[in-house]
Amino acid sequence: MSIKIVTDSTADLSPELKSRYGIEVIPLTVHFGEEVYYDGIDLTQDEFLEKVNTSPHFPKTGQATPAAFLELFRRLLAEGHEILYVGISSDLSGTYASACLAAQELADAPIATVDSRNLSMGIGVLALHAAEMAEQGTSLQAIADRLRAMTARVRTSFIVDTLDFLYKGGRLTRAQALIGNVLQIHPRIEVVDGKMCVPEKIRGSKSKAKTRLLEWATANKERIDDNWIAVTHCRDEEAANDLAAQFREMELARNVVITKAGAVISTHCGPGTVGIIYVEKEA
Repeated sequence: MSIKIVTDSTADLSPELKSRYGIEVIPLTVHFGEEVYYDGIDLTQDEFLEKVNTSPHFPKTGQATPAAFLELFRRLLAEGHEILYVGISSDLSGTYASACLAAQELADAPIATVDSRNLSMGIGVLALHAAEMAEQGTSLQAIADRLRAMTARVRTSFIVDTLDFLYKGGRLTRAQALIGNVLQIHPRIEVVDGKMCVPEKIRGSKSKAKTRLLEWATANKERIDDNWIAVTHCRDEEAANDLAAQFREMELARNVVITKAGAVISTHCGPGTVGIIYVEKEA
């Protein structure tokens, strides 16, 4: 039996990467009032941002359901696959719990679930590592064990260009957002143990914040695993291309990829966001 890697739409994998590795994706949902859209299916990043500008409702996000996982798992099992699901941190969404419930319904089936303790390409790089191991003939249990050990070594950090989305999403007060925007404060957000935190607030231009993000990533560059580095953005191709070019020039990884944040991730960060994701080498 072949192993099929499954993730969810918050992994922000590009169409090319999904196609290359045959990775299946379960969509989360984005709600504008009573209108419901499937992330990555009904809305591209550009369509989502256009909808934000025209809708009277600020978007809300919804988890993937156990029923959606059951439908996908049953199809993949019928096709003769073993299944490994790696998805968004259980502290950030109920999606992982939905996957576990579906797997329990199919208790005797060869299904392994892994909590990434991460988001965006912090999930994506784990899915890519899993797909590569599957291609090499690694067993389902061994892949799951290796991914679980790897989750604590995934480093994800991003900067936002505007605080409006963090405010509208309930993560900042109106006063904090107004003051932050006036003072040109760019929080550097980092994922730590499955949750988002703000280790520093960078005051000044977006360019200064981008430089600081790169400094964070390369402070211990000898610790960066040389397989994958990802740069993910929400409508800031210039910053993403510049960061990726610098990583390629430094020759820190064989694969430096640029991906776009989907509608769910973009709901919480907004346009102008750019992030860097990599895996640390084992100690």
